Amino acid sequence: MAFAFAGIRFTAAQAPGLSLRSVMRGDRKNGGNASLAFLKKDSFPWKLLAGNSSYEPDSASTTVAASGKVLLPGGESDGLSSSTDSIGNPEVSPDDLQVLQESTGLSIKDDGKVEAGQTPMSSEVMDDEIMNEAAKQSVHSQANQTIEKVEEKSRFIPPPGGGQRIYEVDPYLEGHREHLDYRYSQYKNMRGLIDQYEGGLDAFSRGYEKFGFVRSADGVTYREWAPGAKSAALIGDFNNWNPNADVMNRNEFGVWEIFLPNNADGSPPIPHGSRVKIHMDTPSGIKDSIPAWIKFSVQAPGEIPYNGIYYDPPEEEKYVFQHPQPKAPKSLRIYESHVGMSSPEPKINTYVSFRDDVLPRIKRLGYNAVQIMAIQEHSYYASFGYHVTNFFAPSSRFGTPDELKSLIDRAHELGLLVLMDIVHSHASNNVLDGLNQFDGTDTHYFHSGSRGYHWMWDSRLFNYGSWEVLRFLLSNARWWLEEYKFDGFRFDGVTSMMYTHHGLQVAFTGNYNEYFGYATDVDAMIYLMLVNDMIHGLYPKAVTIGEDVSGMPAFCIPVQDGGVGFDYRLHMAIADKWIELLKLNDEHWKMGDIVHTLTNRRWLEKCVAYAESHDQALVGDKTIAFWLMDKDMYDFMALDRPSTPRIDRGIALHKMIRLITMGLGGEGYLNFMGNEFGHPEWIDFPRGDQHLAGGVVIPGNNNSFDKCRRMFDIGDADYLRYRGMQEFDQAMQHLEEKYGVVLDSDDKLFGGFNRIDHTAEYFSNEGFYGNRPRSFSVYAPSRTAVVYALFED
Repeated sequence: MAFAFAGIRFTAAQAPGLSLRSVMRGDRKNGGNASLAFLKKDSFPWKLLAGNSSYEPDSASTTVAASGKVLLPGGESDGLSSSTDSIGNPEVSPDDLQVLQESTGLSIKDDGKVEAGQTPMSSEVMDDEIMNEAAKQSVHSQANQTIEKVEEKSRFIPPPGGGQRIYEVDPYLEGHREHLDYRYSQYKNMRGLIDQYEGGLDAFSRGYEKFGFVRSADGVTYREWAPGAKSAALIGDFNNWNPNADVMNRNEFGVWEIFLPNNADGSPPIPHGSRVKIHMDTPSGIKDSIPAWIKFSVQAPGEIPYNGIYYDPPEEEKYVFQHPQPKAPKSLRIYESHVGMSSPEPKINTYVSFRDDVLPRIKRLGYNAVQIMAIQEHSYYASFGYHVTNFFAPSSRFGTPDELKSLIDRAHELGLLVLMDIVHSHASNNVLDGLNQFDGTDTHYFHSGSRGYHWMWDSRLFNYGSWEVLRFLLSNARWWLEEYKFDGFRFDGVTSMMYTHHGLQVAFTGNYNEYFGYATDVDAMIYLMLVNDMIHGLYPKAVTIGEDVSGMPAFCIPVQDGGVGFDYRLHMAIADKWIELLKLNDEHWKMGDIVHTLTNRRWLEKCVAYAESHDQALVGDKTIAFWLMDKDMYDFMALDRPSTPRIDRGIALHKMIRLITMGLGGEGYLNFMGNEFGHPEWIDFPRGDQHLAGGVVIPGNNNSFDKCRRMFDIGDADYLRYRGMQEFDQAMQHLEEKYGVVLDSDDKLFGGFNRIDHTAEYFSNEGFYGNRPRSFSVYAPSRTAVVYALFED
């Protein structure tokens, strides 16, 4: 299989007038000619080059700082597109271009464009460029922070709109107007009630200023919603865990409260870092629980339960953010990651190590956003962070809250967005450490009975129709944006939220009756609309991505127009399609089928595409690299020994799959860490033997971390074939950032065979081909993907 891209879909990579969907097949065996057609109806022929496979990432990611006209290589703090249009903008002065030329070493034409054919930058050189970029950004951080303060003052959540534009966007929705109008009326009613009783969505989403531990000049107030409890008391190290020392009072809404005045010397009544819990007499008996709004919880060495920690360091010890948050780029390139397994060593990695070692790698690879999994505290490490116990607490396995803040600040310094994998679709069923039966009842935060239990995930399901649950979840989303400066979220398991059947054992065919009916959880839909309303109103630069496999219409249409309000939907069907195809020889793959899956998405609704995510890397599944190369990866990836046909085929297809997915699959792209170089191992969290009822024993892995790490060193090793795959992914990311270079998957640098002459010129021809007025023919060897650039003398 061979195909070529003319400009692909990228704004920065698109040659003027080229088709966005020009994908043609060549000869499958020894290579052959393929014709590519143009849309533009010019009378003169165009000249195109396969060109040099080198890439200049820092020159390719140049933006203009908001505080002045200093060009910052690689920086994205002003949110401008880094396309040729931005470089050639008449507002860029000659002085700016001089700064660009000095910082990148590239020649600049009089018209402000980067000269083609420059010396390529190696991965090592990029590290120095990243450091230079960080220094330049810090010069402007103060001015940018001033701008952010001005923006913050003007933030507000607009009132509900008419909710009718969705019928213009998708006329098929007219047949379900009754359902959709009812849904929108319920959303408007909820907004009205929140305005009436809570002072608006802004105040309602600041629940962390009222619940949990709230410090004032006079002392500490602790509040907790636990309507099922008969009595409650605050206990901890500060009062020797005496349940009779600090008894709490209950109001008519089931909220328990106590105020602890400062000590005589003015010090806080609860020392920073001390352990705390709430002691309750409940319908299920006496229990000690970690406060639901706790900001930090820790598992002591050798102990099983967690302890809530009163986390309130003195002002001089609190982390202070130094760098402004970057604006969202037009095209997201997301590096999906997990802090704990981000070390090549078999251990749990830390926020600090991730900050110092992994973030520069992500920047060098050319990604502009990092999505971090497993941030919310979860007592079971092997849950991949999806069984959350403490929603407001960052996982203590990786470090302290202030160390997480320093990680995020460092990412912002590098111009990277930081997205959090937030879990509001379900919660851990852990009774000791989590919300399950918090006040001794089965309901409380969750639905009762079977509706409140997810049988496949073994977890509890929120009651989104509950007032206090809405406060809790909305405040939780805001807390991570406000306190930690996250730039947005990837909402996990949204399909499970939107339907009472949770998408289990349901094959969505695209029939609209599947989306709108009794199986739709209207309460959950209203919550999703409210949280998107709140996020986009108060944090206009924030990004929301929903993990939805169902294809819910209007999912990524603004709430005011009647939609759910997400910015992006994860294009989950693509990964499923590749798994389906990988079970067949690629000689039987049908290009039309592939392109249809990649481009089959709803009009005006943006998607994040991915060939594989963390799901495919888990034990029990297979990564694309393992599907393609299997056990040969263990013996034939060294460059000093012969390859095998399986390895050659696998490396070639691995690169092609990623390029076509990124090119056609959506408005954003995602990759799970390590998969860029075809990580040879699956993910298997440390676990012991599991003893089930009836004497059945599921063997563990002796609690080993050997398969719960990412061996970045093999991707960097210049003596292994993994390096070529990593170099290709890096070139692909930087190509997407700024057009002006071209890409050839068959280049030796990327583990290819150098079958394409980069000095060859291709001229367009008159006459229709494939219903397009212009075309050109290229040499397309088997299993290669090439991006061609428009060449202008």
